Amino acid sequence: HVVLAQENTQIRDLQQENRELWVSLEEHQDALELIMSKYRKQMLQLLEGRKREEAEPVLKVHQANSGEIESQIDRICEMGEVMRKAVQVDDEQFFKVQEKLAQLELENKELRELLLISKESFEVGREDLPD
Repeated sequence: HVVLAQENTQIRDLQQENRELWVSLEEHQDALELIMSKYRKQMLQLLEGRKREEAEPVLKVHQANSGEIESQIDRICEMGEVMRKAVQVDDEQFFKVQEKLAQLELENKELRELLLISKESFEVGREDLPD
């Protein structure tokens, strides 16, 4: 019986040690899971930070290009407005020149008629004169 009692005591001691080892293992696993969770979180933050750092220069280039494009569009609009005004002034000048030309043609026609009348009158007057 003594041997059996010793074996039973050893078995109980081993079972107790086994339970303690299991608890210790679970605590280590929990600690490892917590450490890995924090590690993953930090890595994710690091990667997101890198993505932001990598994206920031690209974003700045896009913003600069966008500003340049807006500036060019504004310049094109200004040039279009200047051209529209130039065409309007050109059209006004053209109509003034046409009007002046029509006026001069009418005046020329009237002067020719006066000259013709004057010539005819002079010739009639010469015919009336005795030789």
